[in-house]
Amino acid sequence: MVRKKKLQEYEERIKQALFVLGQVSEDTTTPRNIRRAAKESMEALQVEEYTPAVRASNAISILDEILQDPNMPPYTRVKLWNVMSVLEAIKD
Repeated sequence: MVRKKKLQEYEERIKQALFVLGQVSEDTTTPRNIRRAAKESMEALQVEEYTPAVRASNAISILDEILQDPNMPPYTRVKLWNVMSVLEAIKD
């Protein structure tokens, strides 16, 4: 029972992350490579054959790489940090 509740909570967190990443990936004021990384993270989060924790850590590693980009607008960086903190709470 507890496990199922946790899975639901994790899926909810992934949905939240997907929503914000979707905003970033469609924001034309954000450089293309950063939008692409947001899309890649979204794809990583949607791979059903992995556990939520594996999907989250794959997305985090993609975002972690792009966060070093000096061309990233500050408001985009804040959004991506928020996504990462939401995803970091997902454990196996």
